[in-house]
Amino acid sequence: MTKLNDKIAIVTGSGRGVGLAVARKLAQEGASVVVNDIDEAEAEQAVADLRAQGAKAVAVVGDVCANGFAERLVNTTLSNFGGIDILVNNAGYGWDRSIQNTSDDHFQAMLDIHVVAPFRILRAASGFIRSAAKDEAQRGLTVHRKVVNVSSMAICGIPGQAAYASGKAAVVGLTKSLSKEWGRYRVNVNCVAFGLIRTRLTRVHGAEGPDVTRVGDREFRVGLDEAGLAEMNRRTALGRQGEPEDAAGGVYLLCTPESDFITGQVLFVSGGASV
Repeated sequence: MTKLNDKIAIVTGSGRGVGLAVARKLAQEGASVVVNDIDEAEAEQAVADLRAQGAKAVAVVGDVCANGFAERLVNTTLSNFGGIDILVNNAGYGWDRSIQNTSDDHFQAMLDIHVVAPFRILRAASGFIRSAAKDEAQRGLTVHRKVVNVSSMAICGIPGQAAYASGKAAVVGLTKSLSKEWGRYRVNVNCVAFGLIRTRLTRVHGAEGPDVTRVGDREFRVGLDEAGLAEMNRRTALGRQGEPEDAAGGVYLLCTPESDFITGQVLFVSGGASV
């Protein structure tokens, strides 16, 4: 028996990188998974991969920040699987600039993706969660559900990340408030704060300089230089950059039955990094 048999999980931003690693881990442990990504090809490929490993999976393609998306995500999950047991708010990206170069739109974009979108998704799921919990209580059942919001060690303060860190800090406040609000429904609401994890956004760039990526109609530079990565590794107790599977392990811990008495917490999954 795997620990998440018959559980239904939503993982946003799970077409690649950390989100895909989380989806794979939850599926390996028996969960059915709803994959979300803004890129249709990535989402469909992730679903195909999960199904190939024997899991049940469906894709909900779209921008988590779009109006009406949260309701579509929740409704699709309920229509396909009939419930929600695990909700991982993982979708996000970094957009670093010094504060004098940060526009209002830039700052708002970081809030939208990292705290407004999770808020909307959790609000959309609240009706099901409340009704399911009340029904289970009437039947004498004890069922724990799990919410894992993704933050970052940037909340400790990193130059150039005022906008990003603000969004990631805000989701911690959302986590702690909701843990108290939903405790009565036996929902464990926790947060993981990732350190430097190896993804397309943090890979080392070549001599030609940083890579450029796009999110919607926004274009920005990503990646690290060799010196920057070496310095980060030097300041990490385990001496290395994390892999997506390391990040997924932290999320998984907070989805297991062993976390049934853990709520309102921030787990740093950073290899012991300091800032």
